[in-house]
Amino acid sequence: MDANVKHDESYESNPISPPVIRKNIMPRQDMRVYPASVDIQGLGELQVSVTSAANNRPIDSATVSITPFTGNTQGTAQELRTDASGKTDTIDLPTPPLDYSLTPGADMPYSEYTISVTAPGFEPLIISGAEILPTVKSLQNITLDPSIQEPGTAEEYVIPDHTLYGEYPPKIVEDEVKEVESSDEIVLSRVVIPEYIVVHDGVPTNTSAQNYYVKYKDYIKNVASSEIYATWPESTIYANVLAIQSFTLNRVYTEWYRNKGYSFTITSSTAYDHKFIPERNIFDTISSVVDNIFNNYLSRPDVKQPILTQYCDGKRVSCPGLMTQWGSMYLGEDGLTPIEILRYYYGEDMYINSTDQISGVPSSWPGSSLTIGSSGPKVLQLQEQLNAIANVYTIIPKVATDGVYGPKTAEAVSAFQKEFDLPQTGVVDFTTWYKISGIYVAITRIAEYS
Repeated sequence: MDANVKHDESYESNPISPPVIRKNIMPRQDMRVYPASVDIQGLGELQVSVTSAANNRPIDSATVSITPFTGNTQGTAQELRTDASGKTDTIDLPTPPLDYSLTPGADMPYSEYTISVTAPGFEPLIISGAEILPTVKSLQNITLDPSIQEPGTAEEYVIPDHTLYGEYPPKIVEDEVKEVESSDEIVLSRVVIPEYIVVHDGVPTNTSAQNYYVKYKDYIKNVASSEIYATWPESTIYANVLAIQSFTLNRVYTEWYRNKGYSFTITSSTAYDHKFIPERNIFDTISSVVDNIFNNYLSRPDVKQPILTQYCDGKRVSCPGLMTQWGSMYLGEDGLTPIEILRYYYGEDMYINSTDQISGVPSSWPGSSLTIGSSGPKVLQLQEQLNAIANVYTIIPKVATDGVYGPKTAEAVSAFQKEFDLPQTGVVDFTTWYKISGIYVAITRIAEYS
């Protein structure tokens, strides 16, 4: 075994452990050289959520083992259990100091852990190299496949370096607005938020690379967690998420790869697109930003398509005329707003746009918040969705489906918000509406087609 390949010896030395199928192993030039030790001076949080691939239901009483990974010489193993909502307790884990993620340098700014998950009736799964940053909460979402026979075969996903720490190919700069030629493919007439993104895990011409079907918001959260640090200023995170979303929606709007004969939306190659890492953890600061603005993109006057907003790190790679990630961090620290950061790099004629065309949801947000005193069809739909969700997440109380937003509906909304880490206002704003819609679709769709 190559010394640079992530490897958990406990699974090899323990004769009762399941065999392991290893994935996400990077090509030789993209693999790290592990530090002899990691400077531990901070704390980060980790919470693991486990659901079933068969029905999107949470898995109760799954066993989650968390152990320090290669190169991280401090910390001890911990074992957790998921609750009825499929979640573990949130735990603190040692990390490098905060300054490491706020200053470019040679020191790894995050600590790495191996997360092993088992549950009766399901195939075990191992995540090697989950990244924990100081002061923020890491969210590891895991989906287990039902076991066909015992013992199951464990899949191990090896998480490569963060793009700001590891070595990755620089972006091949393209025109920010695409000339779309007529073809057999249909180019969208308006900007639509897709339900899924088809991600080709390699360069476009690599026919052996796997395609992943990923929910749009999950894709954006994954890429942002892979390409910026979640410890950065909130305005910097907003600016970078907007750039990622606009770039992605340009690929969707122009059918860029499908018009070239490919069967995917975008690639995971940093030379062509953005870094998507299957099964990686995301961060709460990034997740909440995406939930708040996932229907936004960047525009220029008289240009229909979202702008292909490209960027580079600004330290290892320079890209004149484009945004640099480290530069955007400094501007955020200086107090600039997201649009001020974006205009600093892309010009004063860059604007934030939005679309209400969102695929995969029962209906769009009503346009204003629902609260006590609201009534009508949207409230009725909300109550029906909350009751369906309460069948699975029993901590959420059921409500009367009368189309009237009273105290009981507000109580159920607040319980939902607590369960899914939203501010507990009892008011259905944009973010809460689409979170409820997303959970409702996830738990009902498979049942409809089974």
